[in-house]
Amino acid sequence: MDVPVIRGTDTTQATLSRSVKRRSGIRWGYSMVSWLGLAPFLVFCLLFEILPTLVILQSSFTDDQGVATLDNYQRILTQPSTLRAFQTSISLSLVSALISVVIGFIAAYGVYTMRTSWLRNLLIGFSSLAANFSGVPLAFAFVSTLGVTGFVTVLFKTWFHVNLYDLGFNLYNFWGLALTYVYFELPLMLLITVPALSALRNVWHEAATNLGASTFTYWRKVAFPILLPSLIAALMLLFANAFGAFATAYALAQGNINLVTILISFAVAGNVSVDVGLGNALAVGMILVLVISVSLYVFMLRRASTWQGR
Repeated sequence: MDVPVIRGTDTTQATLSRSVKRRSGIRWGYSMVSWLGLAPFLVFCLLFEILPTLVILQSSFTDDQGVATLDNYQRILTQPSTLRAFQTSISLSLVSALISVVIGFIAAYGVYTMRTSWLRNLLIGFSSLAANFSGVPLAFAFVSTLGVTGFVTVLFKTWFHVNLYDLGFNLYNFWGLALTYVYFELPLMLLITVPALSALRNVWHEAATNLGASTFTYWRKVAFPILLPSLIAALMLLFANAFGAFATAYALAQGNINLVTILISFAVAGNVSVDVGLGNALAVGMILVLVISVSLYVFMLRRASTWQGR
């Protein structure tokens, strides 16, 4: 049996070869332009993030005289106050992140299903503003609102004859600080979750309904498992955001709550004594915790992108 000969095969292959070379050249040129545009950001990261991290890491292994030592890390592991500081910081960050994830997911679903576009845009815009409102101004706002003589505290005492502080509420302890953290964590959770909800396709809900699944079954067996990696990624991001917070905690409860960030400030800028090596070692410990949380965030974000078609 004769095999048919396709004419013009060599010409076609040559044309394709030139096209591939041309496309690869275009990609390379575009890549060079992208790298040139990215260069200022890379220089910024090198000067203000990578180099300071390397300096902190190197200084954590030296004493005041510059001699190499492991004493700084030994004190972290042997002093109960430093271990409690890490425990309190992790607990505070995790609690505030969990509360923000639960409430924020419900709020994000309400915003996502909202039919009034102007109100949805208004809430998203307010969330963008509130997510960046932290530090000393936020602490002052909460003191003015829920402090001992705050507006809400006096209002409850005047109208309902109820003293919130007699009932056990205290703005300057663990739960008061967690409530303050939720203020800027909750809007961030809403901003993260609304795009994740947009990845849910209507055909999945229609297919589940056609197979006899109720709305609760659809959310339990289809939607929630798809959103779970995004929720875990959001939890890790909120945890890292709260774990590195300093100004709000310092302004609200300087000595009442033992946090790692406050210990670092006392170590490097204390009024009584300065221990830069211990402060750097504490900072390295924070970096390790943040690296673990951010790595889990990136891993879950990749899992979520599988269902989002990216």
